[in-house]
Amino acid sequence: MNLSEHQNVEWKTIWKDEYLKWICGFANAQGGRIYLGVDNNGNAVGLTNSKKMLEDIPNKVRDVLGIIVDVNLKSEGSHEYIEVIVNSSSYPINYKGEYHYRSGSTKQILKGASLTEFLTSKTGHTWDDVPIDKVAIAELDTDSFEIFRSQAFRNGRMDEQDLDISNEQLLENLGLLQNGKLIRAAILLFHKNPEKFIKGSGIKIGFFKTDADLLYQDEVHGSLFQQAEKIIDILYTKYLKGIIDYQDLIRIEQYPFPKEALREALFNAIIHKNYATQIPVQVSVYEDRLYISNDCVFPPGWTVETLMSKHRSKPYNPNIANGFFRAGLVETWGRGIEKICESCEAQGLENPKWFLYPEDLMVSFTTKQAIKTSDKKQAIKTSDKKQAIKTSDKKQAIKTSDKRKRYYKEISTYFSTFETLTTRDISEFLGLSTTRTRVILNDMVMLGLLEAIGEQKTRKYKMKKM
Repeated sequence: MNLSEHQNVEWKTIWKDEYLKWICGFANAQGGRIYLGVDNNGNAVGLTNSKKMLEDIPNKVRDVLGIIVDVNLKSEGSHEYIEVIVNSSSYPINYKGEYHYRSGSTKQILKGASLTEFLTSKTGHTWDDVPIDKVAIAELDTDSFEIFRSQAFRNGRMDEQDLDISNEQLLENLGLLQNGKLIRAAILLFHKNPEKFIKGSGIKIGFFKTDADLLYQDEVHGSLFQQAEKIIDILYTKYLKGIIDYQDLIRIEQYPFPKEALREALFNAIIHKNYATQIPVQVSVYEDRLYISNDCVFPPGWTVETLMSKHRSKPYNPNIANGFFRAGLVETWGRGIEKICESCEAQGLENPKWFLYPEDLMVSFTTKQAIKTSDKKQAIKTSDKKQAIKTSDKKQAIKTSDKRKRYYKEISTYFSTFETLTTRDISEFLGLSTTRTRVILNDMVMLGLLEAIGEQKTRKYKMKKM
């Protein structure tokens, strides 16, 4: 035979009814062919009852699987063999209640999240466009709509007329309502607590001394738009060291990884994550490297090489991707990896490395291994990086930069006219994001300058009496 055994071809010396499972797997995947009367080397060895099989196999496939296959009698020399041609089915096929799927050269039984994803895709839907019952538009987060509107307008993706509408109309225009019901993408993008409906939809970040030695960690929650703001802010204020240099009396600050690259990689992880697995996006930070990992489902046949080469954008969650695109946070041309590599090269770094596993994708960034200091003034910025807080010494000293001290002084002056202030009051006064402001306020509480009153949602601050 000229045809070799591969992903879409299977050789069998005889027929067994259990091979209906393989036909089911081919039908649920990309289709394929089974050759009966052929050994593992691809040599025809013949069949004793080939004529009967020509009648029995199509009938068994039809009765058990409900599909039609082509069954052809072929010969090679004096040996007859049978070719069973299975076309890819546009709807799910099950074998006695089991959904088999051909992946590579093996057959799998789909279960759990994989089965949910398979059934959803076969019915013409994506995971993120499934409606969620009993969630009202009024329950969505006002701040998340504000983030979207300001970003979309600032980045020129939508004009003022498109944005000056009700939240319900905006959701309708973004395709996030289905028969009046919010779809999963709407919950993730705009609900203040999407994990109430979709577990594991946050981000975990930790700083590691070694793989087994976690020094400190954080979790980022909220809508995906809020997470997108928070994760970048917390990375560059707490987890990464900035190198300060001076050129012609101008202060220049450079972090080990370009913000544009990490921003693109993190947003890609948020957008393309397989939320059905209920596993958060994970960011692992070390002194000399950083990893971003997210569960994902790649299009059939895609490899790391596909990612690294020119390719069309094919988001796993198209509605989430569209929300980020309309906000101006990402493009839709499949250029994310190219932009990441360009940013790293511009800073003199090696290109990141991508590792594709069966159910997740990891990207690894590496710092420059040596930084020359003999001919330049520089300092390691440690002001915004909080050290691990040990239970035995919670009042740990926080080193502050001149810029941070200026914020402390401005906030203290602002309190001279008010007894208590909220995070939003202070963020508007400073002209900073609420996330960045909250980090500064938390530091001031740690230093004993401010006192926090109430829970996070209604928290206020007042000057601490010295």
